[in-house]
This record gives sequence, C-alpha cells and structure tokens, in this order.
Amino acid sequence: MRDLRLVIFDCDGVLVDSETISNDVLARMLSEEGLPTTLAESRRDYQGLLLSEVVERAEQKLGHPLATDWLAQYERSRTEAFQHALEPVPGAAEAVEAVRAAGVGACVASQGKLEKTRLSLEITGMRGLFPEQALFSAYDVPRGKPYPDLFLHAAATMGADPARCVVVEDTPSGVMAGVSAGMRVLGYAADSDEQALHEAGATTFSSLERLPELLELPSRS
Repeated sequence: MRDLRLVIFDCDGVLVDSETISNDVLARMLSEEGLPTTLAESRRDYQGLLLSEVVERAEQKLGHPLATDWLAQYERSRTEAFQHALEPVPGAAEAVEAVRAAGVGACVASQGKLEKTRLSLEITGMRGLFPEQALFSAYDVPRGKPYPDLFLHAAATMGADPARCVVVEDTPSGVMAGVSAGMRVLGYAADSDEQALHEAGATTFSSLERLPELLELPSRS
C-alpha cells in the first residue's frame, strides 16, 4: 500500500451508523402501505439500493404503485429520525484523520443523494473532514453501485489512479463496485454479512481502529 493515493469511504454504515435507522423507517412505512416488513427484511431486501430501486422493488411486491408522495414522506421521516438518533460509527473520524495525516486523499462516495451525505456528516460532527469537492453521489453518474461508475468518477475527480485507491464499504453491492473499478476493497463487517462481503471480493475487518493498519499507514505514535 505504499503507493496509496486515495481512500474512498462509503457513508451509510461506514462513517455514520444509519442503516438501522433508515431501514426501521422504511419497514414501518412499507408496513403502513400494506406490505408487512420487518427491520431484518428491510435490510435484506433494500439496503444498498438507490431510492428509485427501493420504490420499484416495493411496488413489485405490493402489486400496485405507492402513493405519489410516498418517497418524499419517507425522506422527511428519515431526516427526522437522523436528527434524533444518528451517531458516527465508532472510530470513523479518527480513521479519516489518520488517512489525511498520512498525506493520503480521502473522499466519500455514497449511493445516497449529496444532501443526505452532507446532513449525515453534519449531524455526526464529521462534515469538516471532507471538503465539498470530496463528496460524491451515485446520482451524479449513469449507474450506481454495483457498477463502478461512482468510484471511477470519484477517483478521476480527485486525480487518483484507480489502482492506487482503496474503497471502504459495508455492502456487497458496494464491494462489487469497487472491485469492478479495479480498486482494493476493505469490507467493514461490524454490522454487515462478513461472508457476503468476502465473497464479493473484499478483505473484511470489524473495527475502524484497524483501518490505518490495514492501509499500512505510518504510525502516529
């Protein structure tokens, strides 16, 4: 890893502990629409998808369209839940700071919209770690994860060769995107299916405290 130039962090589930919150809101709102859904089912069936894909999959299961304002209501409810309960993933800020202290670039590339990423980082006190030009969204590219478009766009914008980038992800679709982009992928498995991350092509780990070691960054001691 001596030639490492850029670490690309996913946001949800890697920097901020949002997956349970988001999927709890989703499960409740789908159940209210007549599609009984548990938190576990929500995470299994919808986690890592674009919101348009969530709606499409839910409508297929329902057999009819959701209300025209359902998605806007979901985003509002999720934002309210974030404001009350969102926390950083333990060790996230320290991991980003260690990357930057080593002279390596750091950016965020999320399946979610930029405004969601900004909000999540602001609530958890990490917005100052990433300048605006280091925030990337799947909504900015033709295809989201599991395709490589987002990570390749981030690397090109940050001026880094994909072969010198590492992606930190917590979903199989994100791991697949990083592998397809020709990048090394570390799969954060503290709250994810470690086997699925490994099978998708990631080197798995369960604590962000280990990230500097896995990246072979210089010791700060």
